[in-house]
Amino acid sequence: MKTKTLKKNKVNVVTLGCSKNLYDSEVLMGQLKANRFEVEHESTTDDSEIVIINTCGFIENAKQESIDTILRYVDAKEDGLVGKVYVTGCLSERYKPELEKEIPEVDAWFGTRDLPRLLKTLKADYKHELVGERLLTTPAHFAYFKISEGCDRPCSFCAIPLMRGGHVSIPMETLVKQAENLAKQGTKELLLIAQDSTYYGLDLYRDRKLAELMRRLSDVNGIEWIRLHYAFPTGFPMDVLDVMKERENICNYLDMPLQHVSDRMLKSMRRGTTRQKTTDLVNTIRDKVPGIAIRTTLISGYPGESEADHAEVLEWVEQMRFERLGVFTYSHEENTHAYTLEDDVPAELKQQRAEEVMELQQGISASLNAEKVGQTLKVLMDRKEGDYFIGRSEFDSPEVDNEVLVKADGETYLRIGDFAQIHIDRAEEFDLYGTVLK
Repeated sequence: MKTKTLKKNKVNVVTLGCSKNLYDSEVLMGQLKANRFEVEHESTTDDSEIVIINTCGFIENAKQESIDTILRYVDAKEDGLVGKVYVTGCLSERYKPELEKEIPEVDAWFGTRDLPRLLKTLKADYKHELVGERLLTTPAHFAYFKISEGCDRPCSFCAIPLMRGGHVSIPMETLVKQAENLAKQGTKELLLIAQDSTYYGLDLYRDRKLAELMRRLSDVNGIEWIRLHYAFPTGFPMDVLDVMKERENICNYLDMPLQHVSDRMLKSMRRGTTRQKTTDLVNTIRDKVPGIAIRTTLISGYPGESEADHAEVLEWVEQMRFERLGVFTYSHEENTHAYTLEDDVPAELKQQRAEEVMELQQGISASLNAEKVGQTLKVLMDRKEGDYFIGRSEFDSPEVDNEVLVKADGETYLRIGDFAQIHIDRAEEFDLYGTVLK
């Protein structure tokens, strides 16, 4: 029995997981708006007739968060606060039969490539003419920009191919048109994302075309920063570095998840590389693009990881001094190759090892940040929070990297979404503080 009047044709879209999921939610919201639905993203008021939950199924913690969110809205439905609950995304793609049995109160389940079917269920038309048009959930000045879907890599620990399928590149002409549309709306920074950006073009053009795509996006009027994420190290297309050097609006930044360094672990992970090859690649990238910021992620506690393997990671992180680094604890995912191995590193030890790596990285980051004191950086202002304007340099991606803070002292006025020249006055482990150059 309903306890309040729900707004008919109002949809609340809730997004869990990574930036690629956020992009999918934005496309869905753009389609709904074109069909005259009232759309909100992660509304705090339960007055929507329809809730659509875009789930994550990547690792155990993310799966649990998705299930908890579904149950929260199922309860709201039973209390009459929500009319319909639909679930889409990776968790739904991967576990639909089991979830349908366990949570029958959900009105319908959809996979990662079921957008047309989801819209049809809502009696909405799929608008093919909406080339790249979507409702941004980010501030208008930056946008996640998906260049391909799926993955063909055989990594032993990863369930993404089970949820997203094989690699499919988006045609270059479509992406350029999308970029032009975003630029007209005031977007200044494109954050290029994919499951593996280095595979771009292989399916469509029989060749890696990431460098050409970056060059063409760089030509779009109004786009001032292009940032590259999720590059796979094996077979990395080196011509990308030439474009990065050529073009001022391509950030000297590379997100390249390396996962481990021990040869034994890399072989078991099916990464197709070795410690020496990885080290040589990182050194070559730094030689070709001096001053580049490399972000990487590592996995701690993979099956069979010994104390010696972990010690090798610590020694290598100290040696390489990555500008940005994050760590995941290994999650034992069914139907992956690694699931055939014994998950033999206790959860507490996985966490301890991850913390040891991050403690080491904290000191490295503090040292690298200290070198920035006295420099002037071009900073894109993202928001105002308390007494500070907060922005990012070309070396930092939103949410995961360092930030630049400028005191809002009454004399300093910065507009969100604008660039500013900031003189760096002091540094902390993961943040810089500066003043605006007049």
